[in-house]
Amino acid sequence: MTSPYAQSGYRVGFDWGPAGAAAVPGALVAVVDVLSFTTSVTVAADRGITVLPYRWHDSTAIQYAEQHAAALAVGRSEAGPDGISLSPASIRQAQYVERLVLPSPNGSTISQQLADSGSTVLAVSLRNYQAAAHHAAQATQVVAVAAGERWPDGSLRPAVEDLWGAGAFIAALEDLGVGPLSPEARAAAAAYRDAADELPDRLHDCAGGRELTQYGFPQDVAVAAEVGSSQSVPVLRAGAFVVD
Repeated sequence: MTSPYAQSGYRVGFDWGPAGAAAVPGALVAVVDVLSFTTSVTVAADRGITVLPYRWHDSTAIQYAEQHAAALAVGRSEAGPDGISLSPASIRQAQYVERLVLPSPNGSTISQQLADSGSTVLAVSLRNYQAAAHHAAQATQVVAVAAGERWPDGSLRPAVEDLWGAGAFIAALEDLGVGPLSPEARAAAAAYRDAADELPDRLHDCAGGRELTQYGFPQDVAVAAEVGSSQSVPVLRAGAFVVD
């Protein structure tokens, strides 16, 4: 029996987090983590940097980076003015980096999970949603997964910035004539269309934007708000996001 959560019968689907990524199968899946994993991946791609996603920043991440001759992004608070972290602004100013291990408990974890399942995985943000939609338009089944954040108890916190990013990608697919869209995908596209004329202001004022600003990283919100600025479409191949 087909799962009622699989959004079967629709070419374009949408869901949230690791559980949603597992529930809604897609030949091609766009992972959306606007603040900040997929925004950081697109910034790296624009600079020709290959990103290796990793689930956690711990001692195993250090070993993984060494094994793959890559720099390792650290936490924002650890990076200092010249270090590299999950901050897209820090990646933009990085020097002499060709390969970067980028740990993230949300976008990176979901990306690895999907790659293990056999799906083609794209890193999608508000910066590159249009280019990503053109890349995905020929796929037989497309799913957008909004990564979301985590509450202190570990439960999913749906993040509106990821809803907008996924909705932008889905709306662009719809504009290209790709469909039908599942009810969930239609709702995400509608959320983006409602906010589109007020981005980036809404991005700065949403909970995720306010959080990063309070922590001293308003520049990361500004980079994430560069709507449609990137033509890079990072695809996860053999454990690394590369541009075809």
